Amino acid sequence: MRIELVKRPQQSALYSALSPFIALALTLIAGAIMFSLLGKNPLDALYYYFVDPLREMWSLHELAIKAAPLILIAVGLSICFLSNNWNIGAEGQFIIGAITGSILPVMYPDLQSWIILPLMLIMGVIGGAAYGFIPALLKTRFNTNEILTSLMLVYVAQLFLDWLVRGPWRNPQGMNFPETRNFHQYAILPEIWPSMGRANWGFVFALVAALVAWFMLSRMLKGFEVKVLGQSPRAGRFGGFSASRMVIFAFLVSGGLAGLAGISEVSGAIGQLRPTISPGYGFAAIIVAFLGRLNPLGIIAAGLVLALSYLGGEAAQISIGVSDKVVRAFQGMLLFFVLGCDTLIHYRVRFVGSTAHKAEVSHGNA
Repeated sequence: MRIELVKRPQQSALYSALSPFIALALTLIAGAIMFSLLGKNPLDALYYYFVDPLREMWSLHELAIKAAPLILIAVGLSICFLSNNWNIGAEGQFIIGAITGSILPVMYPDLQSWIILPLMLIMGVIGGAAYGFIPALLKTRFNTNEILTSLMLVYVAQLFLDWLVRGPWRNPQGMNFPETRNFHQYAILPEIWPSMGRANWGFVFALVAALVAWFMLSRMLKGFEVKVLGQSPRAGRFGGFSASRMVIFAFLVSGGLAGLAGISEVSGAIGQLRPTISPGYGFAAIIVAFLGRLNPLGIIAAGLVLALSYLGGEAAQISIGVSDKVVRAFQGMLLFFVLGCDTLIHYRVRFVGSTAHKAEVSHGNA
C-alpha cells in the first residue's frame, strides 16, 4: 500500500481562509502536549507565551521591535515565493545588510551628521540586495538551485560577521570583547515614542513596505507579472514576461528588504555589531510569509503572532524554566501545520492498495 496526493479540481475558499487559524489552533494543541511531556502545566505555559507579553506597554514596544524584521523580511520573501523563486537565504542577506550599513559608524566614527543614518539605511538595502543577487545570477546563468545557493551563503555571511567583529572591526576600547564600537547618536534609529518604550522606526518601515508590496501585487502590472510567472511560467512567456528578469527582480527586492531589516535591527535595537545579531529572523520569516498566506497585509498579523512567540518564549524561560529550544520547536510546529493545512487544501490523500498498484504497473507495461 502507498499514499498518494491527488490534486483537487477546486479548492475550498472557506478552508483557504481558515487555514492559518486551523494551523495556529493545531500548534497550540501540539504545544500543550509538548509542555505536558516536559512536566509543565500547559495552561501556564500558553499563558506566558501568548498573554503575559501583552499586559504592559513596554512589552508591546518589545513586540514591535521583534515583529519589524520578521515583517520586512517576510514581505520580500512573499514576492519571491509568489514568483516561484525560493529564497531561503534571507538570514544571510539580513547580516550583510547590517554589515554594509554599519561601515560608516564603525570605520568613520568621526563623521557625525544627520545624513549618516539615511546613508546607512541605503547602504544596508544595497548590501542585502547585492547579496541576494548572487543566487539569482547563478540561477539565471548556470541554472543552479537557488534553495541550495541562497542557504549556503547564509553561513558565509555568519562567518564573515564573526571574523569582522573579532578582527578588523573589533572595538579597541571594548576590553577584548568580540564587538564593534557603539554607534554614535547620528547612527541610531530614533524611537517612535521615546517616553513610552523602545519601539523604533524599523516597525514603521515594515508597515510601509507591506503596504507598498500589497499595492504592487494587487494594483500594478508588475504584481500581475509576479503572479503569472509564479503560477504558469509558460503562460508568462506567452504574455511577453521574462522569467530571468523576474528572478533578478524578486531576489533584489527580497534581499533589499532583508538588508533594510538588518541595518534597522543593528542601528535600532542593538547599537553595534556582534557575532550574533539575529535569533534566526531570516528563517522564521519563512513561517511568517506562509502564515500570512503570502499576502503582505496578512504578513503584518503573522509577524506580530510570531514575534509574540519570541517574547512569550523568553517569558516562559524565566517563569517556568523551559529551554530556548522549546521556542524553536514551537515555531517549527507552526510551519509544519501551516504547510500541512495548505497541502490538504490543494490535494486530497488517496490510499492505493497493492492490487491496484500491480494493475497500474501491468497496464503501464502493456
